[in-house]
Order: sequence, then C-alpha cells, then structure tokens
Amino acid sequence: MLHVTGLYAQTFTNPLLPSGADPYSFYKDGYYYYTHTTGNRVDLWKTKTLDGLKDAERKTIWRAPAGTKCSKEIWAPEVMFLRGKWYAYFAADDGKNENHRMYVLENASADPMKGEWVFKGKITDPTDKWAIDGDVIDFKGQLYMIWSGWEGDENGRQEIFIAKLKNPWTVEGKRVKISTPKFSWEKIGDLGGGAHVDVNEGPQFLPHGDKIFVIYSASGCWTDFYALGMLSASAKSNLLDPASWTKSDQPVFQQSPKDGVYAPGHNSFFKSPDGKEDWILYHANDKPGQGCGGFRSPRAQKFSWNNDGTPNFGTPVKAGLNLTSPSNQNKN
Repeated sequence: MLHVTGLYAQTFTNPLLPSGADPYSFYKDGYYYYTHTTGNRVDLWKTKTLDGLKDAERKTIWRAPAGTKCSKEIWAPEVMFLRGKWYAYFAADDGKNENHRMYVLENASADPMKGEWVFKGKITDPTDKWAIDGDVIDFKGQLYMIWSGWEGDENGRQEIFIAKLKNPWTVEGKRVKISTPKFSWEKIGDLGGGAHVDVNEGPQFLPHGDKIFVIYSASGCWTDFYALGMLSASAKSNLLDPASWTKSDQPVFQQSPKDGVYAPGHNSFFKSPDGKEDWILYHANDKPGQGCGGFRSPRAQKFSWNNDGTPNFGTPVKAGLNLTSPSNQNKN
C-alpha cells in the first residue's frame, strides 16, 4: 500500500508486489527498472519509485522461443546498463535443470522499454558447465561476471564462480571458484528421498570504499533457513585469486520468525534516487514451509555500514510495516 504526497511516495510497506522471486532493479535517469523470475520470459517494470511497482509500466522484453536450449525455466533475470547499452542476463534451459546456462540480451535504446532487444546468445566460460544467477559489474574498468555453478555435470553442490568478461556478452579466460558451501548454515538442503544439495547461489557484487563484497544466498530455497552469506576482498586485490576472498562465518541476513519473515534471500542492491542511501532488495515468505514457489514476494529495506566497512543489513522487516521511502533530495 502506498501513502502518496504529491508525486512522491513518502512511505511504503513490504511486500512491493504480491509475489515475485529473485528481484533485481537498476536505477538510471530518474527511473527504477525492475525485473524478477517469471519462468518463461523476461519482464521489465519502469517506475519513478520502487515502492510504486504495483502500478508501474510493465513490458515483456523477451519471450522464450519454443524448442531451444533456452526455452524453459528462465530464472533470475538482471537488466542493467553497461558501457552505453542495456543488457539482460538470465538463466534458462530446455526443461532439464542440468542444462541450465546463462544467456544475454542487448538493447541500444536509451530507454530499455523501447528499441529492440537482441538475443546475443549464451555466455559461458570454456567449461560450459551448469550456471545460473549471473551478476555483472564494471569494476575499475574491468568487467567481471559472477554466478552459481557446478564443478562437474551433476547436482549436489552449487558454488560461486567468477570470470573476466571481454565485453558484456563474452567471457574472457577461465572461471575461478571463490566460494563453496562450508559452514553448517550453508548446507541445509535435504530434498527428501535421501537427496541433498549444498547451496551457494544468487551472488551479488557490492563495492564499498576500499573493499568489494559478494553477498550470496546459502542453503536450499526450499527451506526456511535460506539466508545471505558474505565474501569480502580488498578492492586492490586480484578478484580472480580465491585467496583474495574471505568468507564470513555467520549469515549476514536470515529469517526472523518473530516478524513473520522466512527464507529471505536472492537479493540485489540499489541506491536511493539521490544516491545517499543503500538499499537491499530481496524475496521472502510470510509463513514457514512455503518453499521456492509463488509465495515468495519482493521486499526492500535500507541498510547501513559498520565501522569496519562491512554492510549491516539488520533483520528482515515485518510485512505491512510503514517504512520511509528511498530519499530523493533532488526532487523539484
């Protein structure tokens, strides 16, 4: 629900939409461009205020062609502006999860709701192994991609890999593994019938000061213990060296039963319109045991920074609680 004064919402409540997993937003030229998993296409929302998503302009920018390697299970799209053009990254397969790979779309229009989205193809390192949840950053003039992948060809453990990009749609060189499920809170993933998966997924770059962080989701999304973990590296270090990264031994964001928020995860980040505030966008369930389905809804909340330069996400806020909207000191 929105409480509006003039053109700008002053407060908002979570969730931002009734449902929507793997939320991502990119702020440019006065608008938020938002997307989340729909399963068979890539949709894009355009809104002046992220909390105005319910009434936002919405467009399908790409629909999966039938009978291809990228026709089904389209997961976790991200739409961002890089080096003068818009790019959309998403995972897709042919109906078999083991065939999930990352793909890229490109749009040269200034407004991603207009122009033509061109399918650039698969984006992969030379191993061409299972890959989902790609995120890209232009860091100190170098493009990097990070994603959740398999070491081999069978499920059982999802790990975090990083690689350089030659351009926004081409990997340059080999992938490097920088995280594997290590702690007990990263290994909650029983599927029943004796099957189990250890999960590190949904990695997101978060540069700040002289550090760069990767915030990722740990344990199975089908459990209430889905939570966020953190990797830290010096901004001056070689990001392709696993030794540059340090993993926090505790989750940095996790369920809050007292506030009725379960399995918070698969986050992304955005700045307030005036650039002064940092916000986290994530999905969560309202009740225990709701798993990875359509109950997951997108939520946003402001976060702060600790004295040591690490992010402080606090705890997930209760649904329905009035929150102050992202600051917009530049408004007319």
